Amino acid sequence: MSHSMDIPLHDIMPLVEVPDTSIYWFGALVVAGLVLLALIVFALLRWKRGRKISERRLHYEALKTIDLKNPKQSAYTISKEGVFFAHDNERTLNTYQNLFARLEPYKYAPTVANIDEETLGYYHLYLEMIDV
Repeated sequence: MSHSMDIPLHDIMPLVEVPDTSIYWFGALVVAGLVLLALIVFALLRWKRGRKISERRLHYEALKTIDLKNPKQSAYTISKEGVFFAHDNERTLNTYQNLFARLEPYKYAPTVANIDEETLGYYHLYLEMIDV
C-alpha cells in the first residue's frame, strides 16, 4: 500500500489556529484577587483601628463620669483628668484655667459644701469643648 502525497484526505480537518487568551484571563483573575485581598485587609485594619480605645477617650470618659456628690474628690479628679485636654487650643486652656481656679476652694478645705451651679456650668462647658 503505497500512499501518494497528492491524494487529499477528505475526513481529516486541516489545522485551525486557536486564539489563546487564557494567559490574559489568568492575569486578570490574579489582579482582581490581589485587589480584593487588599480591600479586605484595608477594611480589617480600619475596623480594628476604629475599635481601638484611645487615650483621649479614656480621659474623657473618666472626666464625664465623675460622681459630683463627693465635691472634694470630684474637684481633684476634674483637675487631674481635665489637664489632659487643656492644651488642645487656647480656648480650652482658658476654660480649664478658669475651672481650675473655681475648684480650688473645694480641694484644700477639710470639709466642703457641694459644688456651686456656676462651677458646674463651667465643668459642663469644658466637657462640651473637648473633641474626642
